[in-house]
Order: sequence, then structure tokens, then C-alpha cells
Amino acid sequence: MHLEEYVRSLLDNPELIDRLALASEQDVVESRVIFPEHLPLSQLQQGVRSGRFVQGTFLASRENYLEGTLRVRGDGDSDKEVLIQGLQHLNRAMHDDIVCVEMVPEERWVAPSSLVLHDEGVAGDVAEENEEDVLKAESGKMRRPTGKVVGIIKRNSRPLCGMLMPSPIKEATRHLFTPVDRRMPRVRVETRQAASLQAHRIVVAIDGWLRHSRYPNGHFARSLGECGDKETETEVLLLEHDVPHQPFSQAVLACLSPPTFSITAEDQAGREDLRVLSICSVDPPGCTDIDDAQHCKPLDNGNAEVGVHIADVSYFIRPGNALDEEASLRGTTVYLCEKRIDMVPELLSSNLCSLRSNVDRLAFSCIWEMTPKAEIVSTRFTKSIINSKASLTYTEAQLMMDDAGRKDPVTSSLRGLNSLAKILKQRRIQNGALTLASPEVRFHMDSETHDPIDLQTKELKETNSMVEEFMLLANISVAERIVDEFPECALLRRHPAPPPSNYDILVKAAKSKNIEIQVDSAKALAESLDRAAVPGAPPYLNTLLRILATRCMMQAIYFCSGMEPDTHHYGLATAIYTHFTSPIRRYSDVIVHRLLAVCVGADPTYPALTDKQKQQQLCNNLNYRHKMAQYAQRSSVAFHTQLFFKTKRVVSEEGFVLFACKNAVVVLIPKYGLEGTVFFDSKDLKLNVTFDEEGPTLCVEGIALNMFDRVCMRVSLDSSNLQHQRIRMHLVRPEIPGYNPAESTPWGSPSPRPKKPRQH
Repeated sequence: MHLEEYVRSLLDNPELIDRLALASEQDVVESRVIFPEHLPLSQLQQGVRSGRFVQGTFLASRENYLEGTLRVRGDGDSDKEVLIQGLQHLNRAMHDDIVCVEMVPEERWVAPSSLVLHDEGVAGDVAEENEEDVLKAESGKMRRPTGKVVGIIKRNSRPLCGMLMPSPIKEATRHLFTPVDRRMPRVRVETRQAASLQAHRIVVAIDGWLRHSRYPNGHFARSLGECGDKETETEVLLLEHDVPHQPFSQAVLACLSPPTFSITAEDQAGREDLRVLSICSVDPPGCTDIDDAQHCKPLDNGNAEVGVHIADVSYFIRPGNALDEEASLRGTTVYLCEKRIDMVPELLSSNLCSLRSNVDRLAFSCIWEMTPKAEIVSTRFTKSIINSKASLTYTEAQLMMDDAGRKDPVTSSLRGLNSLAKILKQRRIQNGALTLASPEVRFHMDSETHDPIDLQTKELKETNSMVEEFMLLANISVAERIVDEFPECALLRRHPAPPPSNYDILVKAAKSKNIEIQVDSAKALAESLDRAAVPGAPPYLNTLLRILATRCMMQAIYFCSGMEPDTHHYGLATAIYTHFTSPIRRYSDVIVHRLLAVCVGADPTYPALTDKQKQQQLCNNLNYRHKMAQYAQRSSVAFHTQLFFKTKRVVSEEGFVLFACKNAVVVLIPKYGLEGTVFFDSKDLKLNVTFDEEGPTLCVEGIALNMFDRVCMRVSLDSSNLQHQRIRMHLVRPEIPGYNPAESTPWGSPSPRPKKPRQH
């Protein structure tokens, strides 16, 4: 008896039956062949070897479900991209699949579509007229290498979160599942629990995709809870972004020191006692995982001793044990609006490793002697014991420095640090470091319901910059030391220079405002942005340009020094860089601490630490975990923004056009750090819409909407779609004849992009 036969023979087990994978030979509903046949694996491999095919990771577009790119590892610094467009060429490829692509002749190359498809067009649910619009050639000069998918090497097998759309046919067992991730297709699922699963978030696993079917087949895995519930939505975003969040195992907890841990004489051996120094920490409010503290002490020769003291996490996490394995898997702490998913157990993150005030703590210190002009005379690294004299917030530290009557040692130390930090920052900027912008928001929560009751843009103070400058300097100093000792296996962080084409939209947008942006180097870009101003234009214009410049950047990545000759960090304009300053929340820093400990003779090495292949594998996982953590944080902000607007009927706010597309504009509302897409081609709106790609300008009923134009938006929450509740943005000014925002639909959802503090 087959397993499926046995399970179906069991009575009253609908949930168990639902967990059966749908067989590939299942009856086909559609008789028409929709997709080309995938080539067998042997033929694909042979084609890749011969150069006929290229292999890479398929990335579906967030704005257009009929378009995606193939990321192919290039010979140079950056990956190469192949554009894939249209239903036939996509050929059932799903986001993050590893696929084989055959390049089409150059005369058939196409340009990325400037059309934004409405969000009811979920991937895999294709309207033919939409495909015709997408496949129209946009511009000869914008054409890119284009290909078509001929086979799947490896499917992205992660389960999907979403909601079931019950069939309108009574007693039907086959239904469609709509995933949360709009880049993934709808899935055909067989279940007898459709009625009870309505309005629930569920998890579905994909079993396969037949060439006769518009949708892949899948099966129900489990229910997560009611849609809209905060716990359920948090679970969804953690699963969607593959964030390990299970409780720490007993094996991991067994590796911890006891809560009553105290520093013994044996621990003090070989450590420098720095407890007499006026050391303090400066962090965001509510921070309990305090990684770093600083001090500044005047020397008799007129110079200053400056120290950055970092929690000695590597003392508590020993190589190869269960705690180390779990931390390396998680890679990073994930900060959501209401909770924190720790990389290490709370006993370490908020207690034994946290550099809280007035308690002795083990640290790893980087100490410089500096001249009054912030020139480094000498640098040394030492394991230490410290006792922080104050745990301050940025605001508290700023008030202490601003109070002329305060002369205490901690305040004097802060003033010394701040004075040197200003010089360091000015020098960095002169060397070409970029100062970019990102809309950041902070929620104020109700103490009882924990719902957001206020939302405001974060304000940065001098103390933010002060701490940042010394963290940057410590990371650079440590990078130079470890790569000198371990040229083949140092864990470093690099930021590749963007290809010139990345800047096209920035240059074009600036030109529309008669601003010239030079992008030949980071220094040229930084100086252009500093000069960018237009008489009579809103002061926020410069911030908009910097936000747009941020979108042009490549992702900063971890890498092993022996695997990559280029160590340059483009954004910071430094020849070498690493992460040393946050070992409580980043596993990369733990490894760097271990490398530095070997350099100063504080710890022995071990095989995996000096194996460049294993080090690079670790870097690959860290890069993935950091990217997913960033996406999870954005999703958490988006969800809490929706909760905030749930209590408000309508809010009118000033916004700015960030992008102009063929049928829509993307608007940024600075007050809320909120971004949304406003469409003008809805079937309910009979508007005359034209698009000038050179502007780029969208003209609606004779009213031109250009990038960076100031607009007035009406903002409200649209809860009509339980699966995808979204913020609705209605254009109020400029007034467009025939445009009635009260009736027009649909509207885009917000995509706030918070930048994690001090994550360089």
C-alpha cells in the first residue's frame, strides 16, 4: 500500500490528508500547454559547461510579476545580471530558484519595463493584456542582456506563509493559496479544511509546477493563527525572512556561565585593569545589549588617550560548542519594533556581556594616543577589565555635554571624545566618505496594549555621530591588525563600488532640477551631494537626492581576505574595514575578536579559524542572515505603521515624488518615513496618462509629476484585503481634473526602509 493510500484510508483525519504532497501526475485542470518543457539536468549541465547556457539565481521583481533578473557570478567585482521578461521566458521560475538561462540574440534584447503592475496581479496570475504592455520595447539605449529560462537546477524549497482563497464551488477541495511574498506565485492546494482556515495565516509547501498549469501545486503544512493578530504577524515575518527564532536548546543553555558569574583572579590574569578610567556607554533608549563603551583621558604631553571598549563575548562563547554553533547559524540579532530575536541567550546579551554601569565587565579594548588634531600616534589592543561609570542615552549624553556647569570626569570624557570625533568625521568626508540618508521612524507604544500610539522620524544628535566615529575607527584599526597577521583568513567587510549604470536614475533626476551629480568616485559623489541645492526648492531636496543615492548602492558584504583581493569599502572611503564593535549582536565580530586575540597572544588559534574556505562559507551565511534581518525589520515597521494608522481615519501630509513610472508615481512622506505607489491607470479612472522617460515625468490630464515634486497626500489604512492590508495614498495637490481619490483603487503598500543604527 502506498503512503497516500494508507493516509486516505484513515477516517476523520482531514489535517493529515492535507499534509500529503500533491503528486506530479495529478489530473491536469487546464488542457492547454502553457509553458515550454524544462530540459533534463544532464543537458543543462552540459549546456553550462559549453557556454550555451548561464546558471544563476533568479530574482523576481517586486514591482512587476512578469519580470525578473538572473544574478550570475561575474569575473570582476560585481555580479552580472540577465533580464528575463514575459510568461514564456520566465517558464515557471520562482524567486530564489537556481536556474539555467539561454541568452536570446542581441537584436531581441529588451529594456526593463517602467510599468508598475497593480498588486492584484500576483505572480503567476497573469492577464494577457498586462503581458503585452510589459513586453513593449521601452527604449533602445536602455536594453539589457536578455534570456529565457530553459530549466531549473534547484528549487527554492522554503515554505510559504499566506492565506487560503476558498473556491466558490461548493464542496470543492482544491483552492488557491496567496502567499505574503508578492514575488511568489499563487499555489493550488487540496484541503478539506477551507472553511476553518479562512482568515488564518497558514504555511504551504510547494510540491511542483506542471507545464499545463497556471499555478504550482502545494500542500497545507500548518496554521499560524488569525490574520492581523500581532503574534501571528510577527511569526509570519520571521518565517518569511528565514529568521531562526526557536527557543535556545538545552545543549546551548548548558554552555552558559552561571547567572552568579563573577570575575576571578584567574580571569584577571593577562588582562589590563582599566576600572579607574571614566568609561561610559552611549546607546539608544531602552538598550540592554550594550556592546561598547568609550573613554577619553588627557595626557601630560598634551595628547589624549582614547579607548573603545568592546564586550569580550568570545570569552563566554568557545569555538565549536553548541552555543557557538547556534550563534554562527543565527549570525545576527534581529531588531523588530516590539521585540528582539537574540543571537545569543539573554543571560549573555543583557547581563554577563552587556557593559552595564557600575559593574565589572570583561572587555577587549582598542586604545589610541591621539594629538589634539585627532592624529593617531600609537594604537594598542588588550584584553581588559572595565567598570563603566554611566550607561547613557544619546539625549542624556548630549544634555551633559551642553551643560556648561558640569565638570565631572564622565562629562569631560564625553567632551573630549566629541571634539576629536568632529575632526575625524570632517577628515573622513574630505577623503570621500558618503553621508547618505534613509527615512527612519520610531514608534511610541501604549504601555498596556503595546499598540503604536505615536510615530515620529528619528532625530540624530551630535552624540550619535561621536559614537559612530570611534566605532568606525576601531573597526579600521582592528582590520589593519588582523589582515597583517592573517592575510589569508581575516574576516573583513567590503562595499563594492556600484557600476556606473546604477547612477542613471540619480543623475537624470538631479539633472531635471538643474543639479549636476558627478559619480566618477565616492569623493566626487559626496562633493556633488554637498553642493546640491536649488534656490527656492524645499530644503528636503538634498535629503531626497541622498535617499536616491542610497538606492544606487551595492550591498556591503563580509568576505575572507584570502578569497578576494579587493578590500576597499566604497561608502566609508577606507582601504580596509571589518566588524569588531558589536559581538553581542553580530557573529562576524566574535570571529574578529578571536583573530585579534591570537594577534595579541591572548588566545590560541584553532583549525577552522585559519581555513579560508570555511571562513568564506561562514561569510556567505552571515551575508544572507544580515540581509534577511534587514528585510524582517522593514516588514515589522510596515506592520506597525498599519497598526498606527488603524486608529486614525485620514491624515493629510506633505510628500515628495521619489520615482515617476509609466503608470504611477512613488511618493515618500518624510514625517512617517512612509513610501507608497499611487496608480493612475485604474479601470475606474478614465484619465489621459502619458510618460516621458527622459524626465522622467508622468503627465496626468496635463498635470506633470516630476521626481522630487512636492505633493500633498491623504493617507489612510485600507483593510478591505485581509491578506494585504495596506496604506492608501491619495493625491490631494496638485489637483488633477477627473481624479477622485475617494473612489480610485488600488493603491500601493508602504515600504519604509529603516536603517539600523551603527550598522556600517
